[in-house]
Amino acid sequence: MTTSSKRILAALCTLAVSFAMAGAGHAQNIKERNFKLAFVNQKEHPQGMGAQRFAELLEKKSGGKMKVKLFPAGVLGGDAAIISSLQGGTVELTMVVPGSLSVAIKDFSLFDLPFLFNNEKEADFVLDGPVGRKLLDKLPEKGLIGLTYFEHGFRNVTNSRRPVAKMEDLQGLKLRVMQIPVMIEMFNSLGANSSPLPLPEVYTALEQKAVDGQENPYSLVEASKYYEIQKYGSDTKHTFNPIVLLFSKKIWDQLSEDERKLLIDAAKEAQPYQRQANREVNAKAAEFLKSKGMTLTEFPAQERERLREKLKPVTEKYVKQIDPALAQELFSELGKARSAK
Repeated sequence: MTTSSKRILAALCTLAVSFAMAGAGHAQNIKERNFKLAFVNQKEHPQGMGAQRFAELLEKKSGGKMKVKLFPAGVLGGDAAIISSLQGGTVELTMVVPGSLSVAIKDFSLFDLPFLFNNEKEADFVLDGPVGRKLLDKLPEKGLIGLTYFEHGFRNVTNSRRPVAKMEDLQGLKLRVMQIPVMIEMFNSLGANSSPLPLPEVYTALEQKAVDGQENPYSLVEASKYYEIQKYGSDTKHTFNPIVLLFSKKIWDQLSEDERKLLIDAAKEAQPYQRQANREVNAKAAEFLKSKGMTLTEFPAQERERLREKLKPVTEKYVKQIDPALAQELFSELGKARSAK
């Protein structure tokens, strides 16, 4: 071997040792971690599917050191209770609709405005852009870290009394709604009687006829087996729900930069899988519900426009409670999404 070759070999060996030492140092920044991910939907729901994919990705990326245990179906409480647990550091992760965050941060009620999005592509454009990012950036001051946006989908009305094919059919129906002001006012304005309840209590309330119906994507109606106690469904699509994947800031502050990056990377990688799974399940859920004896009524486009018009005062009221610059940016981004078609 020539002198030149020996020098090159020595340099390569030194470089290899340097990389090995760097890798060892990197590994030391990832500790054995066990996280709890609590959420109100069933494990079989697309949220549960997304949570499972996130857990698998995080474990793989961390070399088996960072593990996530799922607590589905509200076993650790409703959204408000779980958010409080994250703020206190007793639970590390959850998934909630933005409305559950609007009590603490009013700007999150933007996403609960009636008929905001016409389709999922518009929602993706806004959520994955500057508006979605600015909302996540508001969470640390409330003891929460926003990792990404998953998806719940378009909400539809079900009930045990009658088909809903027009606005007047909502009159007098006692409907369970989420425990957020805009949803309560939305259905009261349409002539229904809003009954706010946490999701884990809904099945029993429907079964005991304490409420006539509820409003959620058909995927949740299927996963929660509401078809056993609900006869009628209508694809009103009155609101589109993202899902915010949250981490406890109290625990986040104890993690290394490497561990934080793995959490963010796993969340971002799980996002497209969860959204696609949610859309596929929602597309199939209607046929499943029919097979279980539910009568599903098509809600005509002109009736949807009537609801949109009726709810304009509600929209205007809640837009005024939101950061005006953020609201303006949201509607600007929506315009861009629609013009890009």
